[in-house]
Amino acid sequence: MEGIPDSAPSYKPQLILSGHKKSIASVKFSPDGNLLASAAADKLIKIWDATTGDIIQTLSGHSEGISDVAWSAHSDYIASASDDKTVRIWSLDDASVKTLRGHTNFVFCVNYNPRSNLLVSGGFDETVRVWDVARGKSLKVLPAHSDPVTAVSFSHDGTLIVSCAMDGLIRIWDADSGQCLKTLVDDDNPMCSSVSFSPNSKYILASTQDSTIRLWNYQTSRCVKTYTGHTNRTYALVATFSTTGGQYIVSGSEDAKIYIWDLQSRQVVQTLEGHKGPEISSISYLAHPTRNLIASSSMEKDLSIRLWSDE
Repeated sequence: MEGIPDSAPSYKPQLILSGHKKSIASVKFSPDGNLLASAAADKLIKIWDATTGDIIQTLSGHSEGISDVAWSAHSDYIASASDDKTVRIWSLDDASVKTLRGHTNFVFCVNYNPRSNLLVSGGFDETVRVWDVARGKSLKVLPAHSDPVTAVSFSHDGTLIVSCAMDGLIRIWDADSGQCLKTLVDDDNPMCSSVSFSPNSKYILASTQDSTIRLWNYQTSRCVKTYTGHTNRTYALVATFSTTGGQYIVSGSEDAKIYIWDLQSRQVVQTLEGHKGPEISSISYLAHPTRNLIASSSMEKDLSIRLWSDE
């Protein structure tokens, strides 16, 4: 195809994982790359072997569906965000569970800081909360947005927190003080469904519900690149950077496909098909930390997790 680099990715289907009974909301590889965690509306977290696709553990305890999961740095703990208004921390070693209470409505998103001594969460109550992991206590409540918070994440040195919400705003916070350092907003102000720092933490990648992914230089408050071609108008779809040299952007789409863009040229260089449609979304996506491996999940009728390999 004209304009596509010679090194364009060539991901192929590798495994199909089945086990959840309701819509899958989140899939995440462990930092060591050995495991995959999935969370769903069936109130369960499943831990899979990332190589064989075998189920290793099923974690139960939430009383409502789960929207997000996050791994600690050493792959030994998992945090989960649930519609039961709690965040839970699960130990994979001794099966202990810590329940963090404070949110007054559905919790949509959760992430660890690099040291894994803090958690950040956001939810329907429009707040961002920072938690002390060891004590299981809330350290800060940030009155972050005027609509439900859809994504939260730490920078790679742990000094900053980024949040986004249905109000269309992206906010950067000082992790220590809780002070809002900057607010990013597009002229069209579309609802924002996912946000994360680039591998070098100099940029922020945001997926919005106008079928656009934007790369922001948050220091200059400028949107430097936009990526289009997929469909995202209803669900909170995730966009992120690939592991393949960090040169690709990957996102699910409401047409049940996964789109891969060249980071610099903004061209679609591969489209992955396999999830059942037409209204099904490949809503969760995460690149493997060390291998050219993608995990995707879909919702409603297609309850599968699919692994795609470019090796």
